[in-house]
Amino acid sequence: MTAQAPAHKAELLEKIRQQFDSAPYPRVPVEDSPEGNANLLYLHNLTTPYYLRHQKFTDTKGKVILDAGCGTGYKLLTLVLANPGAKVVGIDLSEESIHFAEKRMQYHGIDNVEFHVSLLEDLPKLGIEFDYINCDDVLYLLPDAVTGLQAMKSVLKADGIIRVNLHSSLQREWYYRAQKLCKFMGLMDSNPEALQIGALRDIMKALKDSVLLKSKTWNPINEENDGSILANHLLVGDKGSTIPEFFSLLNAAGLEFVSMVDWQRWDVMDLFKEPDDLPAFLALSIPDLSEEEKLHLFELFHPVHRLLDLWCGHRNQKKLTPVSEWSDANWQNASVYLHPMLKTSNFREELIECITQMRPFAISQHLSLMSNVVTIDSTMTLCLVPLLEKPQSMISLIELWKQVRPIDPITLQGIEDKQAFYLVKQLLLRLEGLGYVMLETF
Repeated sequence: MTAQAPAHKAELLEKIRQQFDSAPYPRVPVEDSPEGNANLLYLHNLTTPYYLRHQKFTDTKGKVILDAGCGTGYKLLTLVLANPGAKVVGIDLSEESIHFAEKRMQYHGIDNVEFHVSLLEDLPKLGIEFDYINCDDVLYLLPDAVTGLQAMKSVLKADGIIRVNLHSSLQREWYYRAQKLCKFMGLMDSNPEALQIGALRDIMKALKDSVLLKSKTWNPINEENDGSILANHLLVGDKGSTIPEFFSLLNAAGLEFVSMVDWQRWDVMDLFKEPDDLPAFLALSIPDLSEEEKLHLFELFHPVHRLLDLWCGHRNQKKLTPVSEWSDANWQNASVYLHPMLKTSNFREELIECITQMRPFAISQHLSLMSNVVTIDSTMTLCLVPLLEKPQSMISLIELWKQVRPIDPITLQGIEDKQAFYLVKQLLLRLEGLGYVMLETF
């Protein structure tokens, strides 16, 4: 994704603008809402990446958020609902998309947003600094990704976070072959519209089902859905990347990697049948790999993610001690927060019900951050109840635990402070690692 000649860059941007003026994206009906979609709201809540970056809780009230490349406004609506009290700004190069996004906000009665028809590189002209920038499904279309990243960096507050992604060249390998075919046949010489979409459909229908390009990229959805074809086979400007290439772009823009957005699903150790019994070469080499190298190893083994989706921020941030490496003194001075996206009536009701009926609490039913089910023992769930109201100190949760279970059920002796501390610590360590709670220490 190197810089291109100004004339070619301008021509490509115009083609992209025309494509999204004629077919605004995403094609989500204006009445649809992400309300109730806990996973989507979790990933768009500033609290999530802010904690991963700074190991601190932050309130979204008063924050200023940018949706860079807001399209028809569905993700912008998600940002509004996920960040109560924040001001949200949307920009896009497509005027038609902005009009659609404005209609979406009007339909849902949202008035704390503003829109601008603008290119990413013109962001400084807005005169606004942002706490969080969401740039979703945009960067891979830009003629010069580094320029786009630098523009966002220039308007990002010192402790701000950028969410940005690129298409995976490994996962979308066959779609890039389809795009090469479309370019070869002249279907992308101008803005792809009904004529080009129809021509591609005719070609795919004429091919045998066993032809690899058809079997790898064509499905029944394409028979009816123009949007799917435009977002894949005929996507103007589309470019793929690998993890090392993405990290190189971040470095060139002066940005620092924070975390993958879907970080729980990027653990290379989860790819092995027996993670504790690896072949000798892997057992010796994987622990010494950098974070970038582990992510690259994952994508080489298992390129299932369409997007290389990550959070980044300004360089030279303070290096934090992982919670798993905290001393007992850190733990004793810790404050515990329940993630805001779990503070719902359904969560509260089921939590109380599980405690009352003494059955395990399936926390992953309310926020499924992992592919497997996550449950908590009914007695340990008591530690979550006070967190529904406000953050608690580690010491207060230990005292609560001792009141509820003053007797060890095995020895029938009184619970010792050390034992209570260990049990509560293990619960919180597990839930923090899974993204359900946040821990601060001073």
